[in-house]
Amino acid sequence: MTAVTLTAPPALAPLLARGALRSPFKRPAPDAAFPRTRLVLPGVRVDLVKLAAYERVCGFPTGEPDLPVTYPHVLGFPLAMRLMSGRDFPLPLLGLVHTSIEIVRGTALAADGEYELSVRVDGLAPHRRGTQAAVVTELRSGGTAVWESRSTYLARHRTGPGASPGPRREAGARLPVVAEWSLAGDVGRRYGAASGDRNPIHLHPLTARLFGLPRAVAHGMWTVARCLAAHRIPDATGVRARFRSPVLLPGTVAYGADGSGRFELRGGGGRVCVEGEVWAK
Repeated sequence: MTAVTLTAPPALAPLLARGALRSPFKRPAPDAAFPRTRLVLPGVRVDLVKLAAYERVCGFPTGEPDLPVTYPHVLGFPLAMRLMSGRDFPLPLLGLVHTSIEIVRGTALAADGEYELSVRVDGLAPHRRGTQAAVVTELRSGGTAVWESRSTYLARHRTGPGASPGPRREAGARLPVVAEWSLAGDVGRRYGAASGDRNPIHLHPLTARLFGLPRAVAHGMWTVARCLAAHRIPDATGVRARFRSPVLLPGTVAYGADGSGRFELRGGGGRVCVEGEVWAK
């Protein structure tokens, strides 16, 4: 794998536009070629104003000395978009669905620290609904890896009879409801402004309808961050979350947890939107 060192984070708007324009010409398949480049950005420092906006919209306390466990995903998002909007990435950016994320944090991360950030595509895999890509983001401090995530993104397309069926998860018993949250219609716009992820399905009912949705939906990473903001997270921790169904905006959701580390978010009719677990490393 070739490492390419950047001098600044790439601008998101041109990448999103480029990815949208190239999407109709992509031909996703599990055996397609994918970029073998690892993008590296040294000397990363957190913009504390943007961090505070992120903390407010996700429900984390503001002004804490350490970063929320999900925040490095925001730092790595522009690098991930550079890879996924490229000509050599085989999945179309339009319609790509974030299906899961797994995070491992080795220690608390100082908000005023300096880090090296890297992102790479780790491979493609068949899914019962199409093709899935794994994207790995890593944060290093003083040469040591301190945070890593692995996200999976699904491009839905017709699959042949030989395609892997993929895992099917049955709905389990509900976790005890800890809180109910009434979500305003502007949550997607507020999170998009704080994170840079301005996917049109999250911003407005009209733009969401262009993609077949009845109204705007919350970002998957907002839903997991909102759950984790209500959780007690160890400094050295692991987090796994699966995005099962969209959270419609505005709306009301129920946050459930059982004290063992498991958590979930349920929407209308009790459908599971997010399920996950947290464990100490």
